[in-house]
Amino acid sequence: MAEEIEEKKTAPEAEAPKAKAEKAVKKTTTKKTTAKEEVKVEEKSEKPVKKAVKKEEVKEETAVKAAPRKVKTTKAVPHAKISTGRRKDAIARVRLVKGSGKIIINGRDMDSYLPLETLKLIVRQPLVLTDTADKFDVLCNVHGGGYTGQTGAIRHGIARALVKENETYKAELKKAGFLSRDSRMKERKKYGLKKARKAPQFSKR
Repeated sequence: MAEEIEEKKTAPEAEAPKAKAEKAVKKTTTKKTTAKEEVKVEEKSEKPVKKAVKKEEVKEETAVKAAPRKVKTTKAVPHAKISTGRRKDAIARVRLVKGSGKIIINGRDMDSYLPLETLKLIVRQPLVLTDTADKFDVLCNVHGGGYTGQTGAIRHGIARALVKENETYKAELKKAGFLSRDSRMKERKKYGLKKARKAPQFSKR
């Protein structure tokens, strides 16, 4: 009996260090798990920040992509008076620069660009009227219409540029009718007719 009592006493004493070891293992596991959970929480908190940064980067990239491309333009001439003239379907952009009286149309000299002398006279009319034919160079870019429409547009643009250069020219240019835009346009064709008003030949039988 004494031996059994001793065995019962020794058994809990032997089990005690095992229990302590198990408790220590549980504590370490709980600490590890809590550490892992903290890391996970930190990662979760960092994720939305990363997404926000990515969105900002995407916005910056889209802004860069959406930026307008630089368009090639003609070199700016210092102290040039710029104006626009119109006639029929033609539009002329005129730059008036102090010079010796050259007239350049679409990068070509006027004598080589315009085929008729009457058209050249029309272009020079505002300059001749104001006695400035030898004082300014005229640089024109014209598109649309034919030669007559383009010459009228250039004359209109030159007259407007002269007024910008000197307001005293306005009265005589206006009296000559060079400042007013000629509103006459080609009338449209009608059905049943050959042109705007021309009818086909009438046949009685």
